[in-house]
Amino acid sequence: MKSVLLHLSVLAFVGVGVTSVGNAQNSLPFPIVDTGQTKCYGTRGGANWSCPDAGDDMFGQDGNYTHNSPKYKDNGNGTVTDLVTGLMWEKDYQANVEWRNAPHIAKQASTGGYSDWRVPTIKELYSLMKFNGATGSMRSMTSTPGDAKPYMDTKFFAFEYPTDRGAKAQNATRFIDAQYITSTAYVGTTMGGNPTFFGVNFADGRIKGYPQRPMGRSQGYYLRLVRGNPAYGQNDFASMGNDIVLDKATGLEWMQKDSGHPDLKASVINSKKTDGQLDWMESLAYCETSNYGGKSDWHLPNAKELQAIVDYSRAPQTTRTAAIDPIFHATQITDESGKPNFAAYWTSTTHLDGRYPGTDAVLIYFGEALGAFKMPNGGRMSMGSRMGGPQRGMMPPPGMEQGGPQGGMMPPPHMRQMGQNGMMPPPGQMGQGGQMGGRSMPSASKDKKDIQDVHGAGAQRSDPKVGPVDKYPIWGHGPQGDVRRVYNHVRCVRSTN
Repeated sequence: MKSVLLHLSVLAFVGVGVTSVGNAQNSLPFPIVDTGQTKCYGTRGGANWSCPDAGDDMFGQDGNYTHNSPKYKDNGNGTVTDLVTGLMWEKDYQANVEWRNAPHIAKQASTGGYSDWRVPTIKELYSLMKFNGATGSMRSMTSTPGDAKPYMDTKFFAFEYPTDRGAKAQNATRFIDAQYITSTAYVGTTMGGNPTFFGVNFADGRIKGYPQRPMGRSQGYYLRLVRGNPAYGQNDFASMGNDIVLDKATGLEWMQKDSGHPDLKASVINSKKTDGQLDWMESLAYCETSNYGGKSDWHLPNAKELQAIVDYSRAPQTTRTAAIDPIFHATQITDESGKPNFAAYWTSTTHLDGRYPGTDAVLIYFGEALGAFKMPNGGRMSMGSRMGGPQRGMMPPPGMEQGGPQGGMMPPPHMRQMGQNGMMPPPGQMGQGGQMGGRSMPSASKDKKDIQDVHGAGAQRSDPKVGPVDKYPIWGHGPQGDVRRVYNHVRCVRSTN
């Protein structure tokens, strides 16, 4: 059975006007588009035949709830209007764009006869993500798997896997290298001090930090421009009492405290942990059975709902806080490297990625998104060593919290990162201590001392839904050596519509 949370009306900003959709008009400036995930999943991969009913195990996952289903209009002039958000998008994309050149491209654009195109923010671009996509079997990274499905609506938007025949990204060697530019720069740095922006990958369903200048042989990234609804992505938080926070922009109410708060840890009674961390199954049950603030209709947020409350102007490196508005409590943790950090949070959304699609669920990082990443020849750049900024896990001096990376200096070519933060070199030319064009390149590491911020506070990745408490966390996963946890924190949400 599927529970349905429906807004009764839809907002559509077209240009500067407001167009009614159907017989009603929604006044919300920041409506969250549904993820498009309508199936339900267990913990061992594969979809369930039907979604669980209320009270059943694993009820409360993304497929149990529908909220603002995606709806688009092809305008027939190279543009597509999102009838939920009111944003207008270019139907096509540009490839091999450098991040620093994107604003100029937007300024010169005249698609559909409009002259007010802009580079999308991370929240605007993420509104297009659809989690009925699947990364694919990945038996070979150099050709697109037959079971791959893009994480966007290709009925309305042009899309390519960069290794397909005739693809525009000439230097790509992995089919998953479909990273799209946003205007949102990370206020910290990643992988040893690199200036970073947040991008959305519509081939593998993630938000990660990518270098502001392309690395190695890569010519750049993908770009799709947007216009309209300038208020989209801007939160408007208000305290409602009873430790509840309303976002007036989205119409969603949030728990002000997360599951790691001292007042709530005692209520986390079904977890194998005692510090407010839960696995995915426990997280679903925690929200579905909560009576927090005297209300009983909480649910575990889906990926888009939770990402909507990230504050990308904040990060542990620069503001000494989690990437969230200070109206919220955010649990501080000691991370896998032994440094102070902030929690990652479960969503109800399954990520159809990996060898057994359906075994992982989406996470949003309000602290640093860590990986173990080794520099070649024993060399290792500490965070900020080339940027004049803080060491990872250490706080900057007063007055520099909002400054972000200083100086704009880049590390030398032989110490720049590769992997999903750029295009991979040809197979066999990079691995553990691999080579690229005669230069030693960084690689994933199993060594705890190499753990650092690889994708930034505000990233979206995924972790195993369940697993032995004594086997996790682990690190060294994938090209950036991702840290993977089974036990994460929870912040529940409810709809006011």
